[in-house]
Amino acid sequence: MTKFGQIVIGPPGAGKTTYVDGLSQFLTALHRPLTRINLDPAADEPPYTPDIDIRDLCTVADIMQEHSLGPNGATLFAFEYIDVNFDWLEHRIEECGGEYLVFDMPGQVELTTGHTALTNILTKLKKQLDCRLVVVNLTDAHCLAEPSRYIAVCLLSLRSMLALEQPQINVLSKIDTLPRFGDLPFNLDYYTQVHDLDYICDYLNTQRHTSRLEGLNRAICEMVEDFGLVSFETLAVEDKQSMTKLVRLTDRVCGYVFQGELSEQDSALSLFTSAMGSLPGEHDIDVQERWLDAREDYDAFEDQLWKDEGELVAEEQSREELKTGEKQPQQATHLKPTANTFSGADRPKVASTNK
Repeated sequence: MTKFGQIVIGPPGAGKTTYVDGLSQFLTALHRPLTRINLDPAADEPPYTPDIDIRDLCTVADIMQEHSLGPNGATLFAFEYIDVNFDWLEHRIEECGGEYLVFDMPGQVELTTGHTALTNILTKLKKQLDCRLVVVNLTDAHCLAEPSRYIAVCLLSLRSMLALEQPQINVLSKIDTLPRFGDLPFNLDYYTQVHDLDYICDYLNTQRHTSRLEGLNRAICEMVEDFGLVSFETLAVEDKQSMTKLVRLTDRVCGYVFQGELSEQDSALSLFTSAMGSLPGEHDIDVQERWLDAREDYDAFEDQLWKDEGELVAEEQSREELKTGEKQPQQATHLKPTANTFSGADRPKVASTNK
């Protein structure tokens, strides 16, 4: 059976495990068959319960002690060990039976930029298990506060796209924390679209610590633009609209179309379970407005929608109980998979602040 899923990568502190935990709750609310796979041999206890855990096979502490390696070397050794003993991972995946796989990866960039073990594992997943996977590359949005770091992130994202040879979605995580770091030199959509990087080079030339690197910065920006592969999505794990958009995008990229008991229902829920079609207003939200200029207005609007949805769910349960005479199980309302969209007069209005 064909399997689909996500390979969640990114540097340490990018929010990979938090995203996997939030994604697990989100997809569980959609009744999507899910297998959570922890491939970080150095992980502490994650907030979710892995269905498959590399620590059952080997841990960084054991490898360091047995082979006299450091933490990074031990992590690379662990992936080489999985590559050689791939049948262990294959058997566990088949045993779990879920058709949607989520891999929580360690933060060592060597795995995704220069080491061949992960590439070999992804190739075997594709050939032996018919897995259609998409790489979700998370980066802390704090990098936008320092344009020089942003250029480095663009280069690192491009390198992982070329090295892994998989469909890849680059994501600026923790976007809801961005206001803490002050005003940005450019609008948020400038950073997400990765166009006309000459502007950011000109800005760096005005800064004392980066002006001496003008040639290097401009060469990197020209290379990133010449490939034309890098762009960014935004993510706030606790924001339902943000999670919904990213899940829909990953579904489209890997070709996932969910066929479950909910697919026959005429509701927004069935719309979410398919990779086909577009949500009303899905592309209407300006990221600058949503996360910087009018964040409080959007948050208040979403809170009201959540409240209204909760009341509708409660009313529907009451009607079902009256019809059947049996008390219906309580539905989770913390991750209701229904559409929050801004359109028409309901959408918050702010003055333009384009830079």
